[in-house]
Amino acid sequence: MPSHIKKSTKKFEKNHLKDTIERRKTGAKIKQKQQVKVKKQARNAKDKADREEIRAEDVGSRKSVSEGKSTNPFGNMSVDEFFQGGFEIPEEPKKKAGKAGKTKHVQKNIGKRKRVDPEEDENDASSIGSVEDNAVLNGSEAGSVVDDDFDTHKGDLDALAEKDPEFYKYLKENDAELLDFEETADLAEVDELSGSDAEETPRKKQKKGKKDTVAVQDEPNQEGMETEVSMAMLKKWRIALVEQHSLRAMRQVVLAFRAAAHVNEGDGKEYKYTISNSDVYHELLVLTLTHVPEVLSHHLPAKESTSGKIRVATESKKYRTLTPLLKSHTASVHHLLTTLSDAPTLKLTLSSIIPLLPYLLSFRKILRNLVKTVVGVWSDSANTEATRINAFLTIRRLTIIGDTGLREAVLKTVYQGLVKGSRNTTMHTVQGINLMKNSAAELWGIDPSIDYTTGFTFIRQLAIHLRGCITNNSKTQDSYKKVYNWQYVHSLDFWSRVLSTHCDALKEAKNGKESSLRPLIYPIVQVTLGAMRLIPTAQYFPLRFHLIRALLRISLATGTFIPLASALLEVLRSAEMKKPPKASTLKSLDFSTSVRSPKTYLRTRVYQDGVGEQVAELIAEFFVLWTKSVAFPELAVPVTVMLRRWVKEVSNKSTGNKNGKVNSAIVLLVQKLEANGKWIEARRAKIDFAPNDRAGVEGFLKDVDWEKSPLGAYVVGQRKTREERARLVEDGRRDEERKRKQDKDQGNEDMANGVDELGSEDEDLDDAEDE
Repeated sequence: MPSHIKKSTKKFEKNHLKDTIERRKTGAKIKQKQQVKVKKQARNAKDKADREEIRAEDVGSRKSVSEGKSTNPFGNMSVDEFFQGGFEIPEEPKKKAGKAGKTKHVQKNIGKRKRVDPEEDENDASSIGSVEDNAVLNGSEAGSVVDDDFDTHKGDLDALAEKDPEFYKYLKENDAELLDFEETADLAEVDELSGSDAEETPRKKQKKGKKDTVAVQDEPNQEGMETEVSMAMLKKWRIALVEQHSLRAMRQVVLAFRAAAHVNEGDGKEYKYTISNSDVYHELLVLTLTHVPEVLSHHLPAKESTSGKIRVATESKKYRTLTPLLKSHTASVHHLLTTLSDAPTLKLTLSSIIPLLPYLLSFRKILRNLVKTVVGVWSDSANTEATRINAFLTIRRLTIIGDTGLREAVLKTVYQGLVKGSRNTTMHTVQGINLMKNSAAELWGIDPSIDYTTGFTFIRQLAIHLRGCITNNSKTQDSYKKVYNWQYVHSLDFWSRVLSTHCDALKEAKNGKESSLRPLIYPIVQVTLGAMRLIPTAQYFPLRFHLIRALLRISLATGTFIPLASALLEVLRSAEMKKPPKASTLKSLDFSTSVRSPKTYLRTRVYQDGVGEQVAELIAEFFVLWTKSVAFPELAVPVTVMLRRWVKEVSNKSTGNKNGKVNSAIVLLVQKLEANGKWIEARRAKIDFAPNDRAGVEGFLKDVDWEKSPLGAYVVGQRKTREERARLVEDGRRDEERKRKQDKDQGNEDMANGVDELGSEDEDLDDAEDE
């Protein structure tokens, strides 16, 4: 080995080694597939040759018998003529004897196997040369052959497991779908496991009478025909599923459900069942979504450990046999989710997915597509709240039982869905967006090993966007729009909810250790402060208020001091708040659904009142976090000095803002801050510990509720006032929506009545013309 590595080798390792290894792995997989395909073709050719040889031997034996027996009445009889005459099958094998009756009976059995032209059925895969063998293949469920390709594929995989168990294990862990059948398989192999109707019967009973044989022969002919699903069939299937847990009934239900999921679609595919009645369609969906998971759980119970891990017997023959049925049903459910719009049905469909998740953990491609669809339902503002909660429960269940790789993929998909769903924020969608942020925040506390890595990755992306806007702001005029939009604001707010949920001091004390997400507090605070001051204009004061609320949430939950008073004082010192406003008839701006103020609101009285109210509220909310702190007086003095100076400046009759409402609110806030400072000083005079006594500082006024402090009582009253105002606004919005809906329905009804009146007038005119 050379002592010095070449520069070109290092460059190759850095830039191309990973891609080269991936290409080699992909090539190895393709080569493996080609080898399996070649082996399958060779085996098919060999099996075909064996069938040809057996068929030729049967034909030769029949010819020799017909030539040696001149009295054979069936020698010149065709197969159709023979079946028209009827035949009997002996109950017990007869010993060879010279009696004519016995000899005749043997000749009759031989004649039943005779063919006129054995080459006519060479290309028929279901025919193997004799009625007796056909009866065994079609009547015995235990020995049935679903498809030669499937059997060959299974044989090749079994051989691969024996020859190269390591590669087989790799395929099973990373791409288990290569080891299973297609979702469009006929699923007939499932009947082997049904204990109700699929019991293997002896060959004698299968050939007992003519009716049984004819039924067996007619069965394959009905496979190409479409069967109409009726209520009677659904009732029969329901009884079999509920009382017997029949796998055969479940197979039929899954096939019918597949047709129902693709109903009225011109995709050119043919299905075994058809549904034309809406009541039947609804009953079939309820039956399938309710009872198929129950039957599957009965035959393949999933065992859950105390740590939350799920174990399914994936090595069992029953699981391998049920795999095509499971994949087909999951594909149908996934397709149904993309087409449903009815809230109750969508809710039932999502609930039915949860019991299926333990059985789908090996099929990453199916789970990936399913998660994307479920996240789409969860992030769609058009869906009801109950539907979106059911979608989240499905996502959460998969995150709990999945492994690390699957959890990471789910978290990334959920975050992408959250960002995509928060693009349009209005008073009608803001509640749904808050629901998404609160529910998604819970997922980041399930697996500490990936919570930090995924959180750091997404916060780093936000920092990169902010840095790009800062560096390109002078070059591109609209570069700031990458940051100053609802998606970016909701992303920062979401991470504040994640950190406040999982880095809470009480929760960490309960768990006995710090949260793995606590190191993310500093970067998210820095990114938020940077975004807040990117464009410090009055038009983006609403965005600043949103970000300050996010930081207040982090400070409240984690006990981290974040200096926010300076950002609020900047708003008061702006020209928007110092100069007298213009009179306006505009309605109040809703700061909860705005990140940018319209230009028509700037320098108006209504906007100045709204901004002043927001500043007073946020300053009070900031200081109430430290209302019991032993250092509150020192913390509040600089702010109270600045506020008094601002009040004095704007109260000037000639140069002030002439807004008594805002000025009086700030004066009241200053009074409460000073009162709370004196309250702390009075209690601080009685302590006997030094500032360096950490335990004493943290325990100061620990037994006093913060609501009993002067500032706390003021904040409680302000919160109640705002909640009452928000309730009135929400009631008005609901009444407006209800009235708009009634007007729309009334308009549709009037339009329908107008069409009917026009039709009656046309009929009257026609009658008059006839007269």
